[in-house]
Amino acid sequence: MLRYKAGYKFVDGGVHAQVLDFPAVITCANDLPEARHLLTVALLDVTETRLELGQSLPTPNPQATDPDMDVEEPIYMHLSVSTEVVETPAGEIAS
Repeated sequence: MLRYKAGYKFVDGGVHAQVLDFPAVITCANDLPEARHLLTVALLDVTETRLELGQSLPTPNPQATDPDMDVEEPIYMHLSVSTEVVETPAGEIAS
């Protein structure tokens, strides 16, 4: 499990959200619950893209902070690994 830090800024018309110690993970929403959800989706999307490109993930920085944020809180990433190997009986072709 990796623990990054999320920041939320209340602006006219909604909430700006970003992961302070994971560049490019940014979103906006109408309210805080939606911003939390969309930030989770953005974190997943950026993580998958970086891993597919062979790029490393940023090291979480517990000291990350932004004085412009109204709310800061942890956001957790749980990773799992799979070989995606499909075993097929001898003589059959995997599709």
